[in-house]
Amino acid sequence: VQLVESGGGLVEPGGALRLSCTASGFTISTYFMRWYRQAPEKDRELVASISSGDSSTNYADSVKGRFTISRDNAKNMVYLQMNSLKPEDTAVYYCNAISLKAYWGQGTQVTVSS
Repeated sequence: VQLVESGGGLVEPGGALRLSCTASGFTISTYFMRWYRQAPEKDRELVASISSGDSSTNYADSVKGRFTISRDNAKNMVYLQMNSLKPEDTAVYYCNAISLKAYWGQGTQVTVSS
């Protein structure tokens, strides 16, 4: 069982990145999927979530209107489209799958800096 995040990197303020989370060893279709982030010396923060049924979404106030979470159950993948990035979005971003069990990825670094 594995979750692997990709797509992180260095981007200037105002730029965009698309994070991907690829699941293996299980099927995400019955899992509630989330993206978290953790900045240095800060607690892990829930950024966005998407349900397993109707794919309803929720976002932290700090990213609402700028980030979009989506899922492709056929590809066993979840995405986080991040637009209008700000320096305060700098963090390690983690993918999380939760149902009867919970799985975490290893994280991908996003750095927003000029």
